[in-house]
Amino acid sequence: MIKDILSVIDLNFIMLVVAGSVAGLFVGAMPGLSVTMATALLVSVTFTWEVNSAMALIMGVFTVGVYSGAVTAILINIPGAPSSVATTLDGYPMAKKGRALLALKTTAYYSFLGTMIGLIVLAISAKQVAKLALAFSPIDYFLLALFGLTTVGSLTSKNFTKGMISAFIGVFISTIGMDPIMGIGRFTFGNVNLQRGISIIPALIGLFGLSEILYQIGKKSVQLEALSVSKEKIPLRETLSHWALGIRSSLIGVFIGALPGAGGPVASLLAYDQAKKTTKNPKVPFGEGAVEGIVASEAANNGCIGGALIPMLTLAVPGDAVTAVILSAFYVHGLRPGPLLFSETPEMFSVILAGGFIGCIMILALGLTVAPLLAKVATIKQRHLFPIVSVLCIIGSYAASTNTFDILLMLIFGIVGVIMRKRDYSVAPMVLGLVLGGIMDSNFRRAMSLLSSSQNIVGDLFFKPITIVLTIAVVFSILSNFISIEKIKKSIFKKEKLA
Repeated sequence: MIKDILSVIDLNFIMLVVAGSVAGLFVGAMPGLSVTMATALLVSVTFTWEVNSAMALIMGVFTVGVYSGAVTAILINIPGAPSSVATTLDGYPMAKKGRALLALKTTAYYSFLGTMIGLIVLAISAKQVAKLALAFSPIDYFLLALFGLTTVGSLTSKNFTKGMISAFIGVFISTIGMDPIMGIGRFTFGNVNLQRGISIIPALIGLFGLSEILYQIGKKSVQLEALSVSKEKIPLRETLSHWALGIRSSLIGVFIGALPGAGGPVASLLAYDQAKKTTKNPKVPFGEGAVEGIVASEAANNGCIGGALIPMLTLAVPGDAVTAVILSAFYVHGLRPGPLLFSETPEMFSVILAGGFIGCIMILALGLTVAPLLAKVATIKQRHLFPIVSVLCIIGSYAASTNTFDILLMLIFGIVGVIMRKRDYSVAPMVLGLVLGGIMDSNFRRAMSLLSSSQNIVGDLFFKPITIVLTIAVVFSILSNFISIEKIKKSIFKKEKLA
């Protein structure tokens, strides 16, 4: 395998991966300029290229672009991509405390680790993991998404009920648009722009970016201060001390990435949830700048890179939006992804792995060298930064689909975000609901359609090994959240009694 990978690498190949990596760094770090969009543009540009060169450039953008979504999540509280939502929960609080450099370096190290583990798993066990993903039925995908929703307890440790309300509002919003089964409009009220549904990009920018600006401006009693970033020396031992959590989160990312349609947002939030439940006595509480939160989120969403490539290469089933675009690139170049790929054009598997591994090295190189420069953005005074970020919010919302209606959506979500913050509702669960709602809706209805002709509905629905495991996981997650709530209530009651 190593000889096969080395055989496809030459100077031209390396330089194209490096060029793609630099482009991915800036594209991924700009809210609204998604890696999916950049990859789609590259397919249209490189369709006349030699296939190895095209894939080198695409893999560079893919690997580094997923990592760089965390940059704006940490510095200005706007996730560069949906998979970086969980990173904002602890990354931005760390930046506000003057530890943006530590957050950025931690992101680089564990994004590298997650990507490397994902690619190694892809190289060793692509066919085996793909077979497991293929065994998932529509009801299993529904249960997986439902399990993701139950993690709102980790996103909203203050009030689980408010977190669930926020999440289900997100699920409801995700149903707006064309019905995926019947093909008719739902909750569109005759508006043509709503027929395509609510785009995640303007929702993200509004809820995390614009709402932060409006919220800070509304705090009249608080003087706007610059976010200071100390020029501290960060020991390598400090950033690498969470390697066990990084490996565990990476493996979660690989597995979730191999499930078509799940992707980075689900993986990062599930890994964040597991990190919060398994980390004993963190130095800083989760949600207030815990390094463990960044480690889990970034290792998982980068682990998805290798995981998402598994079903795409072995089954011709894309694991996420980016691999769907890469799949189209294969077809454009006359290749046949799927089981025949390994017999007809086995060298292409080596090309993908080679591009991924070089891109992985570029994550570390660009992350560690560019991080101190990017950290200087956080030292800009907020009264100067807010107008710039506001303009970026508008540009990012428009650039996602070149539709002015998305700017209006961003403004609406920004206002909603401010109201939620003032009422102590977390916006992260709403984004989780937006991401998972479509998966839950389409897969539940597909499952019901398949069961309509079944003679044993209960048996076919619940008594399958994967379904049983996922059902137990959902029930356990819900119960653990309620048990945690009871513990919090008892703790508060004891304190009031002592007072």
